[in-house]
Amino acid sequence: MDKKYDVIAIGMGPSSVFMAYELVQLKKYKKILLIEQGKRVEDRNCPLEKLGKCIKCKPYCNITSGFSGAGAFSDGKLSLYNEEDDDIYVGGNVHDYLGVDATKKLIDYADSVYLKFGADKHLEGIEYKEEVAKLKAKAKKNGLDLISIPIRHLGTEKAHDLYKKLEDYLEEHGVEMLFNTCVDDLIIEKGAIKGVKARNVLNNEEETFKADKVVIAVGRKGANWLVDICEKHDIQTEAGVVDIGVRYELSDEVMKDVNKYMYEGKFVGKPGPFGDKVRTFCQNPSGFVSSEVYDNDLNLVNGHSYKEKKSQNTNLAILVSHHFNHPFDKPIEYGRNVAKNLNELGAGNVVVQRLGDIYRGKRTWEKELTTNKVKATLKSATAGDITFAIGYRTMTDILQFIRSMDKVVEGFANPENLLYAPEIKFYSNKVSINENFETNIKGLYSIGDGGGLTRGLMMASASGIHLARVI
Repeated sequence: MDKKYDVIAIGMGPSSVFMAYELVQLKKYKKILLIEQGKRVEDRNCPLEKLGKCIKCKPYCNITSGFSGAGAFSDGKLSLYNEEDDDIYVGGNVHDYLGVDATKKLIDYADSVYLKFGADKHLEGIEYKEEVAKLKAKAKKNGLDLISIPIRHLGTEKAHDLYKKLEDYLEEHGVEMLFNTCVDDLIIEKGAIKGVKARNVLNNEEETFKADKVVIAVGRKGANWLVDICEKHDIQTEAGVVDIGVRYELSDEVMKDVNKYMYEGKFVGKPGPFGDKVRTFCQNPSGFVSSEVYDNDLNLVNGHSYKEKKSQNTNLAILVSHHFNHPFDKPIEYGRNVAKNLNELGAGNVVVQRLGDIYRGKRTWEKELTTNKVKATLKSATAGDITFAIGYRTMTDILQFIRSMDKVVEGFANPENLLYAPEIKFYSNKVSINENFETNIKGLYSIGDGGGLTRGLMMASASGIHLARVI
């Protein structure tokens, strides 16, 4: 017999978790089901640190899948806003649907929940207003915008503890959670959602779950799945974007002012000759470069920083946003091909190259990394040549951006700095939704990063809270 629920959510990242939390507070629904292909948060661990290499955990990577999602398992940064801001500059497009003031209130509420469950009360990026203003002016002079907002840093290991408390809270309040379970299809009748067809990935047992309200909250890991689902069921979407770039590693000494004043500086530029948007993302002071595995065993690079454990390096992403139009409309496929080629160059691993070697037109060799002043923190990365696989336009954007950054932060273009690839942010074609986050299918909603609404933990959490209130 099919099981009937009030609400079903696909995925257990922050958007889904915070939606369930808020539904519990509202006491409107008694039967809530969350479905996740990965594991419980306490069972998620990456063997790379002990083994020194990525073993591509089966059936899914523990970093990209599981309770709390991929972002929460990496660095755990919560991006807030400045009181004086008349816009929301980081985290996605929720404010385009709800307005800036309403979005700020959602962020405040989500932040209070994070604090309730153990987030650090200390905020980064609020003490050095004058110094940040000088950096902004220097950046502007060199064609870059510097976005500075308060950040609450959970830390990789502390994020696990916090989300474990949230996981326990939801269970204690009657929220059902199915782990190691994939949703293979949606059940749609006469333009309305009726439920989902799911499968246990460990024993392949199939089951049907019914609900008149289903929430897609799959995160970036589910971007491929979401594209297929939207095409199959005529769920309306808009042209999407793919961010392609590198994870850049350099000395803490070079980044000491940015790290001290803001913890994470978000620099944005449109370097010539192409004028593409290039930005820094996910900066990790005294952090560690990491790898994570996506569908079809694609090995991508990311970064972590811990509360206690420290390195001598800062790492950050440098991402180029690519928008494709007629006749090509497959940004995810394009990004996957770039990643696949880089993985082949690295024998299945992330590839690392010194900046100076790129300028000299040569590959980096393993023996050169051992004597390099900037020591690689991702030991499993394969020394090589990323320019064989990253397109000319993308590579030109990245190198021009690094040159501009060097005029703002001296040493940013040090030839011994390291570039790891691929760092690619997969987003589905943006799901078309209304102000209630509902798709063109009645009762089917989309929140979080996977459907293109948000771009980070805090805004994803806020989107879940809003949806709980409107349904």
